[in-house]
Amino acid sequence: MEILLDALLDALTDTVKLIPFLYLTYLLMEFLERKAGEKFAGKLASVGRYGPIFGALFGVVPQCGFSAAASSLYAGGVISVGTLIAVFLSTSDEMLPIFISEHVDAPVIAKILLSKMVIGLISGLALDFFLRFTKYKYKTEKRIHDLCEQDHCGCEEEEEGSMWLAALRHTVQIIIFIFILEFVITLLVDIVGQDALAGFMGRIPVLGVFLAGLIGLIPNCASSVVITQLYLQGLLGAGQMMTGLLVGAGVGLLVLFRTNRRHMSENIKITLILYVIGVLWGLLIEATGFSFT
Repeated sequence: MEILLDALLDALTDTVKLIPFLYLTYLLMEFLERKAGEKFAGKLASVGRYGPIFGALFGVVPQCGFSAAASSLYAGGVISVGTLIAVFLSTSDEMLPIFISEHVDAPVIAKILLSKMVIGLISGLALDFFLRFTKYKYKTEKRIHDLCEQDHCGCEEEEEGSMWLAALRHTVQIIIFIFILEFVITLLVDIVGQDALAGFMGRIPVLGVFLAGLIGLIPNCASSVVITQLYLQGLLGAGQMMTGLLVGAGVGLLVLFRTNRRHMSENIKITLILYVIGVLWGLLIEATGFSFT
């Protein structure tokens, strides 16, 4: 009981400290989303074979609406599969707000964001090169903004309602999840021991990469929260963390399966490609011993 209460108190204390930072971050993100959302969709649809470059650049902005918009554009035959993958790989989703709220050093955050962007760019261009003789153009009558209606992260109100309330709602949703996650992790660490857990993941770095990729495939904002928190707790290595964040495309996969539902086998292939690419980059990072700190 004492361990349970201590874990509960520690999780509550750590979570409360994050609230002002998360709210300010989400407020800024809401502002950027409302001002830049339309421009993103139009720009990405007009760049042709250079799509992966712009996809990786735009995708790094921490907003789930971007991956959803990219899925819609792909389902409509507007962008290539390489551009879609570049957006998915580059998307950071909840990682950036959590890093900022946890006071992670700016150079560390910059290295991770830049790495995701470069990986997305390289992977997207390579994929389009190898698939250049394959036609992936399917038309849809859906409008891009219709696709966020069932978004679990609150992106459906990107152009409606109060920006302040939207940021508050998003903050509350994430803070509740973080509290539960913090409590579970803290309790686990107290019972097993952080050194033992870190040692376990350190002994199975390859398996850890594959497992992190599976967590990243969870099609909502929760996966990036889990991966980021585990990394900050020292329970995931750089390669494992990167795999989870590369594969984590927010609600992008959900939107893809919904808008491109007439081509389910194609959606499955894209998901597998995303997973394989994320795992390969994670294994490379683990093998080289690269660190972002």
